[in-house]
Amino acid sequence: MSNSIPNPEFKIHALSEQAVTLSFGNEISESIATKISNFNKLLNNQPFQGFITTVPAYSTLTVYYDLLTVLYSELRGASSFEKVSNYLNNLKNAAENAFSSAINRIILPVYYGGDFGPDIDNVSNFTKLGVQEIIALHSTAVYKVYMIGFVPGFAYLGGMDEQLATPRKSTPRLVVPAGAVGIAGKQTGIYPLETPGGWQIIGQTPSKLFDAGRLQPSLLKAGDEVKFESISLDEFYKLAGKP
Repeated sequence: MSNSIPNPEFKIHALSEQAVTLSFGNEISESIATKISNFNKLLNNQPFQGFITTVPAYSTLTVYYDLLTVLYSELRGASSFEKVSNYLNNLKNAAENAFSSAINRIILPVYYGGDFGPDIDNVSNFTKLGVQEIIALHSTAVYKVYMIGFVPGFAYLGGMDEQLATPRKSTPRLVVPAGAVGIAGKQTGIYPLETPGGWQIIGQTPSKLFDAGRLQPSLLKAGDEVKFESISLDEFYKLAGKP
């Protein structure tokens, strides 16, 4: 039995007896993220017998399933890998045009600099950009959520202006507050929970990125678009519900 099925669009690899990984390419790009998002939505709307869940990443989508349910299903194939792979290959033909609805875009208010953006001067010194230039560049871009990881609800965003690229801090902080907006290399992201971290913190959003009590705990999901909106300190406290 082969452990992978080639396809002009993507390749399917056996990850374990109960999971396969779909590879859509070998780079981080918005087009690949969109393909993964569309295929993921389609698969979750049209699951095969035995389907459990999916985990999207930068250029891959991992599909988990129940081994015995798949083996005894009517899916075409001699093994669970072949049955799932054949289903996914057939499904991908409809993936590109499956969703015509608008992409979900979320506006996140951010207060940049000051005590809420203690590393914005570091970014300024490294990039040779003024603080206001940094804020303008960071808040005018439209970002794509490539994946959720690191901690629950942490969104890795693509689409940041490369002029803002700044290395991680040489010594990570022991505590980064929830809502902190940071830069690490060519990426930007938002800390959904209080946690240690080494990203350069340039601001903070009063929006709650993760809430275990919500129907969808993570505010953001792979495939979403994110736009930051620069706000004043007074607006930040008002939105955060603080005096």
